[in-house]
Amino acid sequence: MLHDASRRVSFGGRGGSAKEASTPSPLAQRFSAGSKEYTVPVAPLANLRKIAVLRANVLGDFLFALPALAALRETYPAAEIVLLGLPWHRAFLEGRPGPVDRVVVMPALPWLPGGGSASPSEEARFLAAMRDERFDLAVQIHGGGRNSNPFLLQLGARNTVGLATDDAPRLDRTVPYVYYQSEIMRYLEVVAQVGAVTAAIEPQLAVIARDLAESREIVADAERLVVLHPGASDARRRWPVEQFAAVGDALAADGYTIGVSGVGAEGPVVEAVIGAMQLPARSLCDALSIGGFTGLLSRAALVVSNDTGPFHLAGAVGTPAVGIYWLPNLINSITPYRSTRRAAISWRMRCPTCDAPLLHQGYAEAACDHRESVVAEVPVDTVLGYARELLAIRHGAAA
Repeated sequence: MLHDASRRVSFGGRGGSAKEASTPSPLAQRFSAGSKEYTVPVAPLANLRKIAVLRANVLGDFLFALPALAALRETYPAAEIVLLGLPWHRAFLEGRPGPVDRVVVMPALPWLPGGGSASPSEEARFLAAMRDERFDLAVQIHGGGRNSNPFLLQLGARNTVGLATDDAPRLDRTVPYVYYQSEIMRYLEVVAQVGAVTAAIEPQLAVIARDLAESREIVADAERLVVLHPGASDARRRWPVEQFAAVGDALAADGYTIGVSGVGAEGPVVEAVIGAMQLPARSLCDALSIGGFTGLLSRAALVVSNDTGPFHLAGAVGTPAVGIYWLPNLINSITPYRSTRRAAISWRMRCPTCDAPLLHQGYAEAACDHRESVVAEVPVDTVLGYARELLAIRHGAAA
């Protein structure tokens, strides 16, 4: 759990608007270094009753924010934490113990995932409704702030804190957005600006009864289930089908049941892995909701995945996982613990097709348009070795 079990809440359990505090909290001290502006963290804010957190992203992004949300909950136990998110957040978090009390679904703005087409009038109505909420604090951990900070400033919160690139508007308390930083630590650094801290730097997600019930309808016994996830939104982060199949065959020969997961457009790669295997495997593509998939991963023996949502979800529910990583991405998304997590790393720094640099001015923006895998060189033996090691630890712990 993310906080004391005595404060397990469901959405809608605490209604009404917070009253504005009579004495505004002091802002942090500011200082400048060259063209950048920084703030010095201060003690927690006083009279803070309602917090808005802007984090309207996909699954992995939400999981990276969980420790920061936990820090807000631990520091402000009486405050209502309202996540400004997407429809999937509301469905997934409804009734789930955790630091978020309520989800408010954002309008489909162009700068949100999927590039929505909400009209100016829709945005204006939403902002008016949010001002009526009378937030004491608005937290921006959505990104660099070019679009999100102007939006956040229109919520009317008494205090604002968040990230900003050099060209983004500043909030009351601002943390510079520097691309290569652990995402988990990035958001913890933001909430520290309002005195929020936690010892829980590993994302932790509660698994609930409906997750488990749905997962058991698909896989009755998952004690020896290994889930392979060969998809990723960026084709360059995908380990080749044949290599996933080789790991699947080896673990199937060890006596494990192999399931291959995916969603939507990942269906063909799921079928390709199953087709390339010599031993039986089953497709889990689009078989479960996010909640059901959470339940399944919590019951599985191991997950082997590209650097994408299922790898991080496995870790958040305590299931051992091997992630296949391109080195620069490791900086941003890997957690510091290794008792249940391994990273099989590709050290490639040049395009496998044309040999152009894969980094441009220090960022993962290749000088070419090729989309071939940059993690193909990760050896099957490395991934398989990590998988067997984690399985031995898991079964040893269970014994």
